[in-house]
Amino acid sequence: MGCEAAADDEKPVRRIRLDAFELALCPVTNAEYARFLESTGHSPPPTWNDPILSGGEQPVVSVSWFDAVAYCDWIASETGRAFRLPTEAEWEYAARGGLEGALYPWGDDPPQTRAGYATRWLDRPEPVHSGTPNGYGLLGMCANIHEWCSDWYGPYAASAAENPHGPATGTRRASRGGSWRHQIRMSRCAARSSIPPGFHYADYGFRIALSDPRLPAANR
Repeated sequence: MGCEAAADDEKPVRRIRLDAFELALCPVTNAEYARFLESTGHSPPPTWNDPILSGGEQPVVSVSWFDAVAYCDWIASETGRAFRLPTEAEWEYAARGGLEGALYPWGDDPPQTRAGYATRWLDRPEPVHSGTPNGYGLLGMCANIHEWCSDWYGPYAASAAENPHGPATGTRRASRGGSWRHQIRMSRCAARSSIPPGFHYADYGFRIALSDPRLPAANR
C-alpha cells in the first residue's frame, strides 16, 4: 500500500493484510440513488436536476460523505446485509486489480496513452459501465469520479499492518479515484484526496462495500 515516488501522504509504502471483502462493480448510479430518495425522503444532491449530471447510468455525484453513509445504511436495512463504505486500504487493494506495485490499474503507462483519453470526460462523468475493467473486473477505479471512503484522512501509521483504518477523528474524510473535472482525469492507485464530510462536489460519489459474509457479525 502506498507509493514512494509520489506525495508524502502516500508514504510509507508497506505490506498490509486485509480480511476478505466485497466491493461493488461500479459506483452507485443516479437510478439507484433515486430509489433511495423515494424510499426515505432524503434530500437530493444540489446538482440532482443538472442535465449533464443526471443520467440514470451516470454515477450519482454531489453527495456528501453523510449522504453516502445514509445510502449504505438504507440498503443494509433493505437487504439485511452490512453494506458500508470501503476503507482506503480496501479501495487501493481493489483498484490495483492484482497488479501489485503498479501505478495504475492497467500498469505503469501514463493515462494519456489510454485509448480515447483525449475525448473522454469532456464535460461530465461517464456512465458507470464505460471503460475497461481491471484485473478484478471492477469498472471506473481511478477514473470518472472521486469516491468516498470510510476513513478520516490523516498520515499513514507505519505500524498498522492489518485492516488499517484512518485516524479516530479528523476534519476531512478520505477519498480515492480520478475526477472528470481534473486536467489529469485518471489517478494513480495510491493517490489520495480528501474534503470535509459535509461538502457536495460534482465529482464526488461512492461505491459500496461489504465485509466477508462468512465472518461472524461481530467481526464485520
